[in-house]
Amino acid sequence: MSMRVLIVEDDKEIRALMRASLSVEGFTVQTAVSLSEASALLKNDLPDVMVLDLGLPDGDGVDLVREVRKRHSLPILVVSARHQEAQKIQLLDAGADDYLTKPFSVGELLARIRVALRHRGTTLAAAVTEYALDDLRVDLNARLVQRKGAQLHLTKTEFNLLARLVRSSGKVVTHRQLLADVWGDEFIEHTHYLRLYMAQLRAKIEDNPAEPRYLLTETGVGYRLAAA
Repeated sequence: MSMRVLIVEDDKEIRALMRASLSVEGFTVQTAVSLSEASALLKNDLPDVMVLDLGLPDGDGVDLVREVRKRHSLPILVVSARHQEAQKIQLLDAGADDYLTKPFSVGELLARIRVALRHRGTTLAAAVTEYALDDLRVDLNARLVQRKGAQLHLTKTEFNLLARLVRSSGKVVTHRQLLADVWGDEFIEHTHYLRLYMAQLRAKIEDNPAEPRYLLTETGVGYRLAAA
């Protein structure tokens, strides 16, 4: 079962970037854009880790840190453009595990999450980063996709879609999960996006897109990348 992370961030671009990056790394991601939405999600389904922005439309993230710490011990990583030492100390004293100042790299965010989880006694399984079957080779770290030895040029969205399937190769990923992880929660009903990009991927990867070898359809459910 994948680790679950809740991203609380009202900036759409930053939220989408973190979601896509963490999904590609194998996390199951939920998002919230306000303190009230985050509180509701936490009551219904507690994640394994929370990534929290401070400046939210209905209050300051420090209030959510204090609220969560009264009941739960899940790791909390704060991300903020605020860089004053006093504010960092306040957040850490309130119960945050770590504090990242914007802008930060995705690699640093992932490293901080791993450390926070490790401090709770949880070690993340190595993420699936490579896939090889017949003539298809995928290296997610190098962002490299090859077919019959030739490099394929994928768009950013095509690559993210393929990467999400690589992470779960051999397993079905539902339409809703793919749309949420690649495009965001607001797109979970836009199945035409998924059909369009899957057709584009098959045109680049498959010998015969009408009879795919790699990108398999699970009718009425989702898609599956053939097990390596």
